[in-house]
Amino acid sequence: MNVLEEANKIIYGDREETYGSPSKNLDRIAAQWSLYIFQKYGLIVGLNCEDVCWMMADLKKARQMNAYKRDNLTDAIGYIALIDRITAE
Repeated sequence: MNVLEEANKIIYGDREETYGSPSKNLDRIAAQWSLYIFQKYGLIVGLNCEDVCWMMADLKKARQMNAYKRDNLTDAIGYIALIDRITAE
């Protein structure tokens, strides 16, 4: 199975069963991160679920820069694919 197929299987399978609707879960993460930034720096930001996807893809990219790991590629693809999925909802 290639990384595209793996990512598709993950975002439409196990992760949704474990964490619920991607848009709801990502919105919760966005709210938590926005609150953290406000509490730590006093800055009001309105992060949304798409922001979370891009930042998580960046996290995977940063990890990949240190050492190759197939999981980083699969997850980065999955986060970017989730943007399309949540936009379509």
